[in-house]
Amino acid sequence: MGGTALSGALWLGLLWAGSGAGGSCQGKCCQGRDAACVGEGWREGGSYGTCYCDGDCRRTGDCCHDHGQACPALPCVVGEWSHWSGCAEQCHPGLRIRRRYVQQEPKNGGDPCPALEEKAGCLEYLTYQGEDCGHEHVPAFITTSEYGKERKRRATSSLLPSDKEAAGYCVEFRTESLSQHCALETRPFARWMQYLREGHTVCVACQPPAMSAATRRCPGDGHNAHGDKILHWEAIGNSQCQGTWKKIRQLEHCSCPLVHSFIFT
Repeated sequence: MGGTALSGALWLGLLWAGSGAGGSCQGKCCQGRDAACVGEGWREGGSYGTCYCDGDCRRTGDCCHDHGQACPALPCVVGEWSHWSGCAEQCHPGLRIRRRYVQQEPKNGGDPCPALEEKAGCLEYLTYQGEDCGHEHVPAFITTSEYGKERKRRATSSLLPSDKEAAGYCVEFRTESLSQHCALETRPFARWMQYLREGHTVCVACQPPAMSAATRRCPGDGHNAHGDKILHWEAIGNSQCQGTWKKIRQLEHCSCPLVHSFIFT
């Protein structure tokens, strides 16, 4: 009786080993869907037969039982964002770009890589010769406040006496009208335009990078404008997203919700 039980256990052990259960994916890991990465043995679900060791087997549900140990999933790893580029063209509304690069490609069904490029609207008020061209732009040019954290102080700001004196300010406006193109914007770098609404109060910060060295103000901020004066604005990144607003007041710090906060460019 004991000998029969022992021989039966031995037979089962040989069957388990012969099936490839001890390492059917060892040395067979492949990326994506690859029919060449095939084994014969127990699958992760408990059934026995043909199984795979490629990076797509989890989606198809036919991984060999040891796929998780032999071919661990590794997510994509990316580096830090680069500095923002300069505007594509001086004195004209345009775009600036920043990028990051893949340091490790995803493996064995790991998380895919996130976006590797971001864009933001921008407008430089200096020519390449250092001449101020801000007077050429009558409307206020705005972009999302999220971009404000990444902006670099422009060259003429070095003429300002100190950071304290050029700390910036905020202007509250009540939006009077806007074009339908704002709500239709779906490009990732310009989705912030969808939050512009008629009748809403918005905050627009004037920060040193956008200040005129001569006036220490941002062009289009409605300085000295009366509360009933209609002022014009345009969204950087989509010249068709534009409208009008009325100035409510100037403040030292902005207090609007993030989606209603913008910056002069």
